[in-house]
Amino acid sequence: MLKIKLSIRGKKHQRTFRIVIAEAKSKVTGKVVDTIGFYTPQTKTLNLNQELYQSWIKKGAVPTLGLKHLLEPEKYPFSTPKVKAKAKNSATSTT
Repeated sequence: MLKIKLSIRGKKHQRTFRIVIAEAKSKVTGKVVDTIGFYTPQTKTLNLNQELYQSWIKKGAVPTLGLKHLLEPEKYPFSTPKVKAKAKNSATSTT
């Protein structure tokens, strides 16, 4: 099964991602079938070849969840983690 993934590139604090077509079980930096775009998080630049993307979707490739979040931000809004409220300790007595 083919997946449309983000493949990591770049130095430690200067990451960029290539948008690639690869086997579902392949490593992130492993063998790829095709490269269809890139994403740079520092500048929020997303460059995607829509024709290749649509053709791979028709061939059965499935985008990963991370890529779906980038491509459809209104469908997957950014959510903050929920903070649990501290429970009051009823065992302490006031005397």
